[in-house]
Amino acid sequence: MNKIYLDHAATSPVHPIVIEKMVQSMNRIYGNPSSIHSIGRDARKELDQSREILAKSIGAKEQEIILTAGGTEADNLAIFGTAYARKNEGNHIITSQIEHHAVLHACQKLEKEGFEVTYLPVNENGVISIDDVKRALRDDTILVTLIFGNNEVGTLQPIKEIGDLLKDHLASFHTDAVQAYGLVPLSVDELHVDLLSVSSHKINGPKGIGFLFQKKGTKLSPQLFGGQQEKKRRAGTENVPATIAFAEAVKISEQTIVEKVETYKQFKETMIEILKNEEIQFKLNGHEKFALPHILNISFPHTDVESLLVNLDVEGLAVSSGSACTAGSIDPSHVLVAMYGEKAEELRNSIRFSFGYGLTIQDIEEAAKKTAKVVKRLVK
Repeated sequence: MNKIYLDHAATSPVHPIVIEKMVQSMNRIYGNPSSIHSIGRDARKELDQSREILAKSIGAKEQEIILTAGGTEADNLAIFGTAYARKNEGNHIITSQIEHHAVLHACQKLEKEGFEVTYLPVNENGVISIDDVKRALRDDTILVTLIFGNNEVGTLQPIKEIGDLLKDHLASFHTDAVQAYGLVPLSVDELHVDLLSVSSHKINGPKGIGFLFQKKGTKLSPQLFGGQQEKKRRAGTENVPATIAFAEAVKISEQTIVEKVETYKQFKETMIEILKNEEIQFKLNGHEKFALPHILNISFPHTDVESLLVNLDVEGLAVSSGSACTAGSIDPSHVLVAMYGEKAEELRNSIRFSFGYGLTIQDIEEAAKKTAKVVKRLVK
């Protein structure tokens, strides 16, 4: 049976060229980049060259890039680092109801420590209102943290417009760009963001490596202590092979971004067209126009998500939902709850298909037909 991986928003396969680059670096570069001897300096040179590639990918300077163990650490460093560095200036934070859990759970922890957090609502398309941001802003707001492109439904937020709004406010502005990176051109200057999170494994790079952009002059308290790595902002010996591989993935991603976007748009259109031709009842979740190209979230009325996931897996389709499935129960997607309400049917029947490297149009056609077959069988 042909297994088709349609869960690239969760993680992506490592590109063969990236694997080769990482293996070569592990064989060749083994020194500690903090060491002063020649072997350590060789590692430092490779690390600096890779950091330059990462920085240029978002229009940043090398010294503004903090290497992390991935998107979650980058988000945590941005949120806790800002809160603790600026707690004498205020204790108010603004975020949204549809953030990744790396942001939501960090904000919830800060609430327990005495910080006040405003969770902005979204409309049925999953979009934040700029007017809501304006109304939520206060003199004691020290951080605004909003996701660039949602990981469940793909909706893009008006980050540039919010960045323009915040130019004259003292609050630091952070965006989680983990899903958007590599698919949407990002310029930190144009977006007017102070902090931006990125992860390697979403763009066919290795897991366990990411970065946080910290604009020069932005206050940030370190969350790891030990050495003086990353200009005293993130202790721990740098993962040189993973950083080199990450930089290689970035180069490939930049060379193929136009092709990828067009391909994934075609995948979306093909899947939707086949479902229509199969006379399947379905509804798209998220914004039809302002959305990430690789995420397609679909609600199938009169089905349930657990049965859908199991039956699609039996058919060889690896997909996911925003729900956390546990034995005998479902914890509904907080994103869909924010969009539709706690009693909406979409919470119980929505599936996320996400596209990426290695997929062909034939895979998408086969996946759509198998999905239609499963849905027809399961409709109550």
